[in-house]
Amino acid sequence: MDKKLKNLIEHKEKLFWSLQILGWIAYCAARTLNAYALGEKPEFIYAVMMGVIGGFWITIGLRHIYQYLRQSNLSSIALLISTILCIAISSMLFSFVEVWSMNQLYDPDWTMQGLGFLYRTLYDTFVLMAWTGLYFVINNHFQLQQQKEMYLAASAQAHQAQLKMLRYQLNPHFLFNTLNAISTLVLDKQSKEANGMLTKLSAFLRFSLVSQPMQKTTLEEEIYALSLYLDIERVRFQERLKIIIDVSEEAKSALIPSLLLQPLVENSIKYAINPKVDGGTITIKAVIKDKRLNITLSDDGPGFTKNKSSEIDQHSSGVGIANTKERLAKLYPGESRFSIVSQEGKGVTIKINLPCEYTPGENSNEPYAEVAQ
Repeated sequence: MDKKLKNLIEHKEKLFWSLQILGWIAYCAARTLNAYALGEKPEFIYAVMMGVIGGFWITIGLRHIYQYLRQSNLSSIALLISTILCIAISSMLFSFVEVWSMNQLYDPDWTMQGLGFLYRTLYDTFVLMAWTGLYFVINNHFQLQQQKEMYLAASAQAHQAQLKMLRYQLNPHFLFNTLNAISTLVLDKQSKEANGMLTKLSAFLRFSLVSQPMQKTTLEEEIYALSLYLDIERVRFQERLKIIIDVSEEAKSALIPSLLLQPLVENSIKYAINPKVDGGTITIKAVIKDKRLNITLSDDGPGFTKNKSSEIDQHSSGVGIANTKERLAKLYPGESRFSIVSQEGKGVTIKINLPCEYTPGENSNEPYAEVAQ
């Protein structure tokens, strides 16, 4: 059960017993003060207390009956009629207990019949009606709260499932090309290089599958995961792939969603590096400005084509950009900015602007080294 939902149910139970005990103590005090004002003997308190104990247990019984009625999926009219019958029967029982208590503990000759008993029953009916009304109001309030918590829990689960779907859309071309490159190394009897590539692929896949889509990691750890991916791609592209990383000291310990940059870099390799014979350069920069993390990823490729609406064609940009935009929108609703600028023949620049967050007590001071160019 969700922790918030469990706490809500526990709070509901505590509130019921608190109001139940305090309410009947207040009823006992009011009856006693009224009796003393009318000149009753001090022994009257014993009869009142016995009546209060009876009323206390009668309402406990009513609670269980009302719980059963509410769980029976009765219509509103049937529930209303059943509730009225319960109040009527309980009021007569409550009145009988009070009359019996007066007779046994206060005055053996004291009796109440006819209009007197009717008046007592009507008075007790009013008391139980007030108790019943308060019971249903509080329970309906908590029921609405429970439904809200269940809805939020279900929405959160669906939200996480969608994030996992977006995060785990690994490009099958990457795996195919990597395995193909490893196969080529094995055929060329370059076992050392093939083993190294398998080790890096294993480490990258482990990192990507273990990290959760809702989890945030430092930019330093993100760059480490990215370097595993780039080392694999560098086996394929050799000197055609050049990477420049420029991250400020302050930015390197900032938190970002895990594996945020990998699909963007993969997208750049596919559409900027691969089509060019001499390859190209991918540059990643990150700085902190106005308490926000600014990440810029740019390449010097051919750029994206544009459709009739002057928007970047998704077929040209791949699914990496679309997934990243949607993921940021879900993790930072209304607080993130994602922009793309494409210049034909000059490449693409992606800018990400996020709220600056840090892990409490952690701050790395080691400078970033530039990845091999």
